[in-house]
Amino acid sequence: MAAEFEITITDKDMYRFNLYHAYHGFQGILATMVGIWVLIMAVVTFGKVSFTYTVLYAVFGAVFLVYVPGSLYLRSKSQIASSDVLKQALRYRIDDAGVHVSQGEQTADLEWKQIYKIVSTKSNLLIYSSRVNAYVIPREAIKEQYETVVGLAVNHLDRYRLKLNPFSI
Repeated sequence: MAAEFEITITDKDMYRFNLYHAYHGFQGILATMVGIWVLIMAVVTFGKVSFTYTVLYAVFGAVFLVYVPGSLYLRSKSQIASSDVLKQALRYRIDDAGVHVSQGEQTADLEWKQIYKIVSTKSNLLIYSSRVNAYVIPREAIKEQYETVVGLAVNHLDRYRLKLNPFSI
């Protein structure tokens, strides 16, 4: 059993990865909670405190809720634009030995025992080689081969290394 496909990462794919990575950690959750709390405080204190404080609460809430996604969007566009590797197509082969990635003359092999975890989101399949580095594979690019890749992962990885989302494209 093996899956082979070729993908080119877009800035949209990179943005989705960066959003997932930012908001599934403690800092992302805390920033969202603080942003919502500050906006609630703006509404609750409206008319009870100086108008300036209400405006400051609203501005700080908006900054917490808009700044992170906005900066991630700009960073994603920059990452794709500045990386010659990411601009070109990557060829993947996922089989019983692991994940094999090639681009032109260069190749990289990641055995199953070296995979940190695999995460499936609604739009991406993320194969982590460490806590922060991952191969970003858009689900729409692999379509029917998604099930093959997931089957290989289930066969070769411990359950705690898999976070699979049942959403389909």
